[in-house]
Amino acid sequence: MAGISDLPFRTITRSFGCEFAFAEMISARSLVYSSRKTLRMITTSDRDMPLGIQLLGNDSRTIAAAMQSLENHNFNILDFNAACPVLKVTSRGEGAALLREPRKLRGLLSIMVGLSRVPVTLKMRAGWDENSLNAREAALHAQDAGIAAVTIHGRTRSQGYGGAVNYGIIREVKEALSIPVIGSGDALTPQSVKRMFDETGCDGVSIARGALGNPWIFRQTAEFLEHGTAPRSPGTEELTETMILHLRLLRNFYGERLANMIFRKFFLWYTRGIPDVKPLRLRAVRSETTSETEVIIRDLLYLHPLPKQGTAYV
Repeated sequence: MAGISDLPFRTITRSFGCEFAFAEMISARSLVYSSRKTLRMITTSDRDMPLGIQLLGNDSRTIAAAMQSLENHNFNILDFNAACPVLKVTSRGEGAALLREPRKLRGLLSIMVGLSRVPVTLKMRAGWDENSLNAREAALHAQDAGIAAVTIHGRTRSQGYGGAVNYGIIREVKEALSIPVIGSGDALTPQSVKRMFDETGCDGVSIARGALGNPWIFRQTAEFLEHGTAPRSPGTEELTETMILHLRLLRNFYGERLANMIFRKFFLWYTRGIPDVKPLRLRAVRSETTSETEVIIRDLLYLHPLPKQGTAYV
């Protein structure tokens, strides 16, 4: 997730059961130019494994050069993005725009497979729009290129992140391929993850937006899938401790000023659904230091009424 899945975020989610994670999507072009920001995006640690790196691009030479730039970096899977629906990406013929050129997509993947020292995978969507639901065709081309697995988001590019997920097309891709297929889209709760498995027969489910402000979703989902029990939500003490840890990890990684700015969006996500939280949210977005933000986080303990342990509010 661009702007989200940095090392501090991955560290938090792994502590609650996320077994495999991807770094933020990175532009092959930026990687070739050794952008400082891009290099920071793929910073990792010994505890941050196994890890996937996801490339964005549409030019074979640039992608090959980017792969060479990754030679000294530690990761386990190289993913290629043919799913991003953002206009500034698709207008360059990148991301989901490649679904309109499945043969070109196959060519790019073939080059990556030939050059990569780790398995190559693909992230894609159901199609460009409702009139071009070509996920099955594109996935077969990708499989022919030699990729190890495909993740399919069950929406078209034109849908963005709205509208209904098309479970049927994910099932079609799963039935057509001999490699693993991972389902994606609206995996926001343990119940929705189970639905993805049940309705598509997929081999795995990718959790993305469901982890925003809710890193517990990984622990909850594992419990629900194994035992069928209602997931336990965190109590307020666990919530505040996790928020403070996340903020401190951001400070150690980015420095004081940038960490405090980045955490503002996370404060909103972590406190989603908590009664009477608006005044604290307003203070959080105006906070100028991480120390001030920590005080605001601790004030969550004094809100009334507070959700009790086990209450589902995330």
